[in-house]
Amino acid sequence: MTSAFDDVQLTSPIEVFALTKAYNEDTNDKKVNLSIGVYRTDEGNPWVLPVVARIEAQIAGNEALNHEYLPVTGDEQFTKVAVAHLLGEDSPAIRENRVIGCQALSGTGALRLGAELLAHVMHKTTYCVSIPTWDNHDDVFTSAGFTHSHCYRYWHSERREIDIDGMLEDLVAAPEGSVVNLHACAHNPTGCDPTREQWKRIADVCEARKLFPFFDSAYQGFASGDPIEDAFAVRYFVSRGFEIMCAQSFVKNFGLYSERVGNLAIVLRNPAKLPAIVSQLSLLIRGMYSSPPAFGSRIVGTILSDPELRAEWMLCIKTMSERIMRMRRMLYDHLIALKTPGTWSHIIDQIGMFSYTGLSEEQSQRLAREFHIYLPKSGRISLSGLNDRNMEYVAKAIHYVITTTTTP
Repeated sequence: MTSAFDDVQLTSPIEVFALTKAYNEDTNDKKVNLSIGVYRTDEGNPWVLPVVARIEAQIAGNEALNHEYLPVTGDEQFTKVAVAHLLGEDSPAIRENRVIGCQALSGTGALRLGAELLAHVMHKTTYCVSIPTWDNHDDVFTSAGFTHSHCYRYWHSERREIDIDGMLEDLVAAPEGSVVNLHACAHNPTGCDPTREQWKRIADVCEARKLFPFFDSAYQGFASGDPIEDAFAVRYFVSRGFEIMCAQSFVKNFGLYSERVGNLAIVLRNPAKLPAIVSQLSLLIRGMYSSPPAFGSRIVGTILSDPELRAEWMLCIKTMSERIMRMRRMLYDHLIALKTPGTWSHIIDQIGMFSYTGLSEEQSQRLAREFHIYLPKSGRISLSGLNDRNMEYVAKAIHYVITTTTTP
């Protein structure tokens, strides 16, 4: 008997989830998961931020709250503080009422919502992404209706740093009016961010080529421990008069991975267009999921709206970012002590959760096969998977696969 689904083909598994599945099924007591980008404590456990746990309990015990639908564009308290968190409470764009905040299903949902608006309402066709970039960016833009992609160089594999000249050259060559995806901070997967001077050069090219900046801000505060520092690029572009979009995620910096808390921030030049943009966003949301969930956004909105709670949260993100930085230094020190061939300073020069180690696909696969250390074939590792107990084991394994891999 034939089926309506006969022509449906099996696709390749999503790498990061396949690696985590393999890790979970591995019975070896030395196994290490360096694949998925989630924060872990020194004990290797998920961390529920104390301030988040307290507000969770407070919200859950509030009998005055109910389960009515949120507005289509989300919890207004949350979207207001999310935009202020990104742009600064004293932002002229906020004062002049030319900013939109629209709650979305985490950073991915905010990217998709913005891409839908750009493709179907603003008729954009070409998007630009870095080489490499987060592996979901292409899927988001093409699924939203973009028909052309333009890649720009970002990672210089030999120098293990940003290829700023290549990046600028490729952006100059992008079709005028293209949407350019920029990582606001803690570039995924490389962990390398432009300097402030380089951001100014990037803005110059975007202005000259009339490129539309679409920032992905998944790590504000988590990267450096300072939300203001991590927001520099977005705030600089806005100060230059750019119209921008920014997909904000509050997953990693609040530890709310399963709550999918995100916001799409849009900065316009003309506040008179605000109602039209909101109406179009509302139609797009209605056709996809109607309205967002309330619980996670209430947690974030409550914390960011209260100075004392916000200060407590700032201590939490500082704790997380400092642990990641300590893991960077420890891994670097171990590799240097082992006299591992190659240069490793990029590990401590990078920022955020990830490090683009420079390990080859073969070396990465050998780490999983021979040492039960799971990481993507790109060689990108999540520093959060490292701790005092497994650091020496991981460093020695990296040293071994590097010194025993035959280069072609």
